[in-house]
Amino acid sequence: MIETTTLVDQNCHGVLRTELGLGTFEAQLGRSTGPPAAGTTFFDTQTGFAVRRWCPPLLGLEPHTSPAGYLARRRELGVLEAGRRLLRGTGVTTYLVDTGLPGDLTGPEEIAAAGAAEAREIVRLELLAQQVADTSGTVDSLLANLAHAVHTAAGSAVAFVSVAALRHGPAPATEPPGPGEVRTAAGRWLARRRVGGRLTDPVLLRHLLWTAVATGLPLQLHAGGGEGCRADCPGGGPARIAGFAAATAGLGTDLVLLHGLPHHRQAARLAAAHPHVYVDLGPALAHTGARAADVLAEVLELAPFGKLLYSSGARGLPELHVVGARVFRQSLARVLGGWVADGSWALADARRVAEMIASGNARRVYGLDGV
Repeated sequence: MIETTTLVDQNCHGVLRTELGLGTFEAQLGRSTGPPAAGTTFFDTQTGFAVRRWCPPLLGLEPHTSPAGYLARRRELGVLEAGRRLLRGTGVTTYLVDTGLPGDLTGPEEIAAAGAAEAREIVRLELLAQQVADTSGTVDSLLANLAHAVHTAAGSAVAFVSVAALRHGPAPATEPPGPGEVRTAAGRWLARRRVGGRLTDPVLLRHLLWTAVATGLPLQLHAGGGEGCRADCPGGGPARIAGFAAATAGLGTDLVLLHGLPHHRQAARLAAAHPHVYVDLGPALAHTGARAADVLAEVLELAPFGKLLYSSGARGLPELHVVGARVFRQSLARVLGGWVADGSWALADARRVAEMIASGNARRVYGLDGV
């Protein structure tokens, strides 16, 4: 009754180019810091069950095929053909790809070709800064080269993304740091970078965020679980971004809060409070599987419908792209269809809102009408 004709994945990553054994596949599936419980595998999760529900038919198997049978068929087809079939089964028409992860992952051009779709790059600010630092010998050259790199990236990328900002800021980032603060912090980090130090300095992160804001490109901020803010993240959650959101209002740069679970209601409130703040659920829907509709409904209770965007947050496995898209579509149809069935919504309104969330909002925020 409620179907979406197009899907824009507004934050995802490439897929692995190499063939995967059982252990490697499960490690990518689980994304856990430790092994599964004794006697179980990472297929024994909502994500694992969703993979077995949605992916086997795309490879010519029955739904709910055993993990061993599924992986045998995957190896039989080969990594390229399996990836092509899976990505083309997502229904995604445009991928916005964060290229900042390590590993042998496909880039935007490759994922576009495999998925018969369009793709654009999202530039990760921390990685960009680290690359600049590795080719800058002095503080002056670091700061000049960093400003140039951000400006250059803004000419080709569709957005910037920051992962470390929530972990090490931007709670105090209600204004850019002063030039003296930036020079001192840059000197400290440049010395650490020579021995492999990552960018965690809150002053430099503030400087980097405000430099990105000045370009006018949308800025994605990890606001929930996963690589952006782990369970031990001090003061984690989208509420930490509230000051930065207020300070950037009216400057022409949209903020997109990524992957808000378990803080998704906070993220939805921020999106409701600020005209330039948007929100997605990312891999939260794949992680919650059969209960994903409940999580989606909680965000729709608070976020204006023009503020919610689809993303899979998928990385490594093309299966995660499939699960993200299929679970999202099923959950959206279930939630909105339920409201139509009980008379709360008109069917035409439900269909219009579904298209907004699936693709229309992202096309507006990222200026994709020409893609």
